[in-house]
Amino acid sequence: MRFAAVLAAVLLASLPGAACADARAQLDAFARGLDGLTGRFEQTVSDPSGKPLETSTGTLALQAPRQFRWVYEAPYAQVIVADGLNVWIHDVDLEQVTVRGQSGAESQSPLTVLTDLAMLDRDFKVTPRPDADGVQWLRLESKAEEPAFQSCDLGFAGNALDRMVLTDHLGQRNEIRFSGWQRNPAFAADAFAFSVPEGVDLVGEPVKGAEAFPIRD
Repeated sequence: MRFAAVLAAVLLASLPGAACADARAQLDAFARGLDGLTGRFEQTVSDPSGKPLETSTGTLALQAPRQFRWVYEAPYAQVIVADGLNVWIHDVDLEQVTVRGQSGAESQSPLTVLTDLAMLDRDFKVTPRPDADGVQWLRLESKAEEPAFQSCDLGFAGNALDRMVLTDHLGQRNEIRFSGWQRNPAFAADAFAFSVPEGVDLVGEPVKGAEAFPIRD
């Protein structure tokens, strides 16, 4: 299952308090003053036994409070854009775009907490995890009645988000490694807009609303 499936649906060992403070402090440092973010990712999906099923690479961009662009470059081209009102998923090979209102999934997207720390304790149960491979971990479990995923582990190193591991309700594991972060870049006004390409089928009905970039609460 690609990360797109989590977004479309939407985002327990205990350690001493000092360890939690370290991991949480890295999240706080990474998110402090953060309005926008760009970077690259490598994503590996594994079955419940740990067998890799698919590896993907691409780019991502986030802008507070709820806009993002997630682009898969290989092995299959796919573009996911959240413009603040709708989430657009463009499957290039299928020549199909799927759209739905954004509000149903944004509260379950773990990436949202990077640009809105107020959502962290409001929408997620946060538990420290053991350090591993030089990375300090926090586990996020959604407080939603029907969460889109079982758990999400955020791994920090050097006050930056290094990895994210999503586990679904069937035990499938989705690990994303990040690199090349750029903080608060100068986004173009239409960086998070999406237009359906000519000749591509549209599935779903977009929510109508005034365009505003960036969209703010």
